[in-house]
Amino acid sequence: MLYLVSTPIGNLKDITLRALDTLREVSFIVCEDTRVTSVLLKHFEIQKELVSMNAFSEKNKLSYIADRIENGESCALVTDAGTPAISDPGVRLVSEVIKRNLQVVPIPGVSAAITAISISGLPTDSFIYEGFLPQKKGRQKKLNQILEEDKTTILYESPYRIIKLLSEIKLYAPDRQIVVCRELTKKFEEILRGNADYLLEHFQKREPKGEFVVLLAPKNWVNFNSHHDIEQPN
Repeated sequence: MLYLVSTPIGNLKDITLRALDTLREVSFIVCEDTRVTSVLLKHFEIQKELVSMNAFSEKNKLSYIADRIENGESCALVTDAGTPAISDPGVRLVSEVIKRNLQVVPIPGVSAAITAISISGLPTDSFIYEGFLPQKKGRQKKLNQILEEDKTTILYESPYRIIKLLSEIKLYAPDRQIVVCRELTKKFEEILRGNADYLLEHFQKREPKGEFVVLLAPKNWVNFNSHHDIEQPN
């Protein structure tokens, strides 16, 4: 049996009791980075075999992991933070396990995308999740498509490309309302709302650090009365 176990995106208190029980009971844990997962396990005093599987090694390790599950072992798949297989390695493993008619069980918990949109103030009745934009080929085409959407769009971005993304939005849609969530649930959590120009000015004063979720309002949607920042230590 393969368990997809959601883990905290920052604050370790966000882990669920069911997730902890599952991590304690499985035969082994498949993770992106053993160093990251080891910190989580050590905090909750869990000792378990770890098997690393990232975007580069996923294809080569599929059979090994699936064979172990097929032979009767139980496995927990975790990502470095949040829900596994969402813009992270693991999709191929899930597909392989399903192909072998083995059971896949979700152990739900935190997702950065859902956490961000729930506090965004943007329309949530219908939204689009795009994950990370292409770094080069097809990037402008994809962004232009997103900017024409009549639904809220959720993106992930790194601190190294957040300035580039905001600059592109300023160029193509300078008045678009944006919500930037930085370091969600962590000590230096920051939530910013405004247009690209305002957000760029903010990050010119403060170097962007940490993990980012960026939400773009639907085209022609305007509801923010003023720009404001929220910083909420956890």
